[in-house]
Parts: sequence; C-alpha cells; structure tokens
Amino acid sequence: MTKKVNISTDSGADVEFVSAALAGKLKQHRKQQKLSLDELSRRAGVSKGMLVEIEKCIANPSIAILCKLAAALGISVADIVNVASTPPVRLIDAQDIPTLWNGPLGGSARLLAGTSGPNMIELWRWQMQPGERFESAGHPAGTLELCHVEQGQLLLKVDQTELIVSAGCSAIARTDVPHYYANEGETPLVFSMTVAELHQLAGAH
Repeated sequence: MTKKVNISTDSGADVEFVSAALAGKLKQHRKQQKLSLDELSRRAGVSKGMLVEIEKCIANPSIAILCKLAAALGISVADIVNVASTPPVRLIDAQDIPTLWNGPLGGSARLLAGTSGPNMIELWRWQMQPGERFESAGHPAGTLELCHVEQGQLLLKVDQTELIVSAGCSAIARTDVPHYYANEGETPLVFSMTVAELHQLAGAH
C-alpha cells in the first residue's frame, strides 16, 4: 500500500511519516552544519517556533515548508522522505513511494524517486480530478520542471505565461516564480514531472 502523506498548500503533513522523518533530518543536518534554530529560521524563512515543533515531531509542516527547509539545509525533499538515490544504485519498493499531496477531490502527487541536494532531480507522478489545482509560490532559483501529460489536459501557469498541455504533449518551465497546475477539463488528468534544481542556473535569466 502506498504511504499517504496528505501534504498540500492548505493541509499539513501526516505526522506518522513526514513529521518523524523531518524531525530526524532537521536535527541531523542542523548539528552537522552547526546551525542554531535562530540561524536556520533566518535562512529558511520559517519561524523558530515552527522549527521547535518540527524537531519535537508535533508540527504538521506544509509542502512549502518542506521545500524551504530542504533548500536552507542543502538537501532535497527526497532526502527527507527517504526516496533519495543513496547508495548510487537503489530500488525503491512501491510501498515506500510516498504520496506528498492529496487533492480535495481525490487527486494525488507521488514522489517516485529523487537525488540528494543541493543540486537535485525528482521524478513525480500527478493525478488531478476535474476542478483540482495545486499552487506554488515558487521554488529555489534555478529550478526547472519538465512535464508530460499522459491523460487529460494540464493547465500550467508560470508567472504571467499560461499553457494548455494536452495528452501526448510535454512542457518545460522554469518554476522559481509563482505557478500552478490545474485540471479545468472534464476528465481526470495524469501527468509525469521531472524537477531539476540546478544552482548553476540561479543567476541565469
């Protein structure tokens, strides 16, 4: 059975899985880098109170907070949820692939696999029911996303640009700006996504 981690822009993470993993990773990497809670709070733009709750495993961090903390610590979200590529060749069982977003109408986003940060690549599979949308305030500078629609129609808006990506078509976008994915059609949407966070692109425009 796939682990469900009910993360969205509006709801928090499942305490049984992501909160426990994040608490351990946060403490581990903070100690390795000799960062105080105050310094990590400043770097990540996350309140010190939230960090304390995360380390005590009593917080429900949103997907946006996971991304901010991963970026501030130089790791990836895949590191946090234990689907990163360490050791170099590794099998990830179907039961260990987490669902990191559950839509209000039954949609989902699964992080299939990923590499460790800070430069990282992630492989996702999204399913969205008609009327569902996922919004992001923007990822770290230099983030690229490649999407391929398998079924339905994806509405992708990145900053001021809007694309309609039909089944069989692909799209490339730099997503270090506000963006969203939506299914405004009448049938279910299924698409795969590769996310690459490449810091050498951070200053390129």
